[in-house]
Amino acid sequence: MAFCGLDFGTSNTTLGIWRQGAPALAVVEDGKVTVPSAVFYDRQGHFAIGRAAMARYVAGEDGRLMRSLKAVLGSALIDEKTQIGRRAIGFRDVIADFIGAVKHRAEQDAGTALDQVVLGRPVFFVDDDAGANAKAEDALRAIAGRVGFRDVSTQFEPIAAALDYEQQVHAEEIALIADIGGGTSDFSIVRLSPARHVRADRAGDILANDGVRIGGTDFDRHLNLGALMPLLGYRSPMKRPGRDVPSGYFHELATWSSINRLYTAKTVRDLHEVRREAASPALVERLIRVIEEQRGHTLAMQAEDAKIALADAPRASVDLGWLEAGLSVGLTPEELVGHTASLAERIARRVDICLAQAGLSADRIGALFLTGGSTRLKHVRAAIVAAVPGARVVEGDTFGSVGTGLAIEAARRYGDTVQSPSERAAAT
Repeated sequence: MAFCGLDFGTSNTTLGIWRQGAPALAVVEDGKVTVPSAVFYDRQGHFAIGRAAMARYVAGEDGRLMRSLKAVLGSALIDEKTQIGRRAIGFRDVIADFIGAVKHRAEQDAGTALDQVVLGRPVFFVDDDAGANAKAEDALRAIAGRVGFRDVSTQFEPIAAALDYEQQVHAEEIALIADIGGGTSDFSIVRLSPARHVRADRAGDILANDGVRIGGTDFDRHLNLGALMPLLGYRSPMKRPGRDVPSGYFHELATWSSINRLYTAKTVRDLHEVRREAASPALVERLIRVIEEQRGHTLAMQAEDAKIALADAPRASVDLGWLEAGLSVGLTPEELVGHTASLAERIARRVDICLAQAGLSADRIGALFLTGGSTRLKHVRAAIVAAVPGARVVEGDTFGSVGTGLAIEAARRYGDTVQSPSERAAAT
């Protein structure tokens, strides 16, 4: 077995392999089949990935943490460098370090080298920009080749999720696949059946594909801006009437891929000037401390943790005692909805676009297959379900469906045969 499927996600990454005639997810970190898409570099340039990377940052080790690496593929950052200690490292190198480490761990679990891969990709890396989308895919392919994959191809992430779901389909149906991940929300309408599952060419079964570059990290950002950044001076007035503290600092600080840009001596100097002219200088002083101590990622993590907690709990508390003694924020699910409702609405509108592409009315959708971590947000889920109210709702593996489906696609492209689930059952 030399093939695999790689779901390089904005928040989490999985790698699907073929084990004993069936798709499976490789163990990629401490016995787990998921690894957070994060890299931490110490000042000497040595790096760690995943949970270990975030633990070293949280422990206060001197270095640089980078998350939401996938978002860089569709931005100008992909061709830029970031400073780590005394050296600058390119973002292509950062992504290569991460993917290379995941590949190595998967090979250890599989017991064989992996040199053929199907990469998952969102429908749109960048909304409404075909050139930027092509550039992003080319960059991802090139990085995969650089870390040792000989044959590299891609598949849309919602199509991969459909291949995973199709393993449990017993009769022909039309399904809407909703993959709401960390960086993008992708939808596909696909015709599925046990007989179609073994076909090599499924192009005719894909009735529509659409997506938007909104995902879980956008919910983190909006919650961060709405609930946490005001404590650092966001939208607070300057002494001069009619002016607020410049908002750019806060938007960069709340966006995973741009936090490191603020960690410069110039930013600190500029903020000291802002503090002198601010009507509430104590708030800006908190902002300065966050930048000086390079704790922007701590705030982003706390916003993410609060969002996750509010998916199941009636209240979440964000303890900011590390910034100022006694400082904390309490949040409710209603406040989460208030800060992020527009995002859920924009995601759900893509369902109508997808239906129009397929030339179908909502009542033709037999099943709604939900995957991706952000489907756990109740208002996101409710908005999507409302768009196809008659569909049977099927829960996928929140973080594993795409990786599993990519393994199925890799077996089709690079393996000998792919059996249907019923054929596999009969063989055993």
